[in-house]
Amino acid sequence: MSATKPKVYVETTVVSYLTARPSRDIVTLAHQHITREWWRSAARRFDLVASDIVRDEAAGGDPEAARGRH
Repeated sequence: MSATKPKVYVETTVVSYLTARPSRDIVTLAHQHITREWWRSAARRFDLVASDIVRDEAAGGDPEAARGRH
């Protein structure tokens, strides 16, 4: 029997921090950095899930940026 990974429901901000250009705002830049560091190992530790609502939100906005969030 294999162990089941815990589910983590990813919200839109996580996706945005992962795909955005580095911010000039130091707090936002720190959030981007922390999110990217977490993301590097998250898939090994968790079953990552995004709701349909999060997918819809991530698909909105600037078309070029939305492609990166898909």
